[in-house]
Amino acid sequence: MIDLIVVRHGETDWNRIRRLQGQTDIALNATGIEQAVRLASALADEPIAAIHSSDLARALATAEPVAAGLGLPITRHVALRERDYGVLEGLTYAEIEANHPEEAERMRGRDVTTCFVDGESQQMFFTRVVDAIRAIAEDEATRPMPPGAATRTVLIVTHGGVLDMLYRAACDRPLDVERQWPIPNAVINRLRFSDGRFTLVAWAEETGERSPVRR
Repeated sequence: MIDLIVVRHGETDWNRIRRLQGQTDIALNATGIEQAVRLASALADEPIAAIHSSDLARALATAEPVAAGLGLPITRHVALRERDYGVLEGLTYAEIEANHPEEAERMRGRDVTTCFVDGESQQMFFTRVVDAIRAIAEDEATRPMPPGAATRTVLIVTHGGVLDMLYRAACDRPLDVERQWPIPNAVINRLRFSDGRFTLVAWAEETGERSPVRR
């Protein structure tokens, strides 16, 4: 059994103006840097045994203060990147509506099999994300348990879309259902991996208190 702490990266300027980032490598803004520092403080007493991160700069910069505080390396993964939105990356949602109306309609209709030009479909993204995190959890399960720990706890720092896919996997939510759960920047989300399945423990913790599980 592996306990997963999964975190979306801190805020970027593109987050603030709702510009689609996808796999474009955007840095944290000042707020995002502050969020990463607060995250490190919140996780300072957690029994984290390993840290895994998307290789994009905004995720790595969120993971680095935690890693420094805990004295742990960061393992980077291309497979933990955000969804590839192809030609839509770098556009605001208003610009997508104006310049790519067919793609905008596919987004509104939640067509899970259609790829954006030069990008990936939601179904492809879901498979990539779930397979990657399952592989991380299965590998971590083969490693020694920290002294005195009942489970092995692993931190994964990644992107909002990745968290959305994990929530759906843990709660059996279809890909074509509109998201009803929050995915704030740089807050703590907890899942458990056991017997090949993900289950949700707590979501969007803003304080030391665990929030109710939202199903």
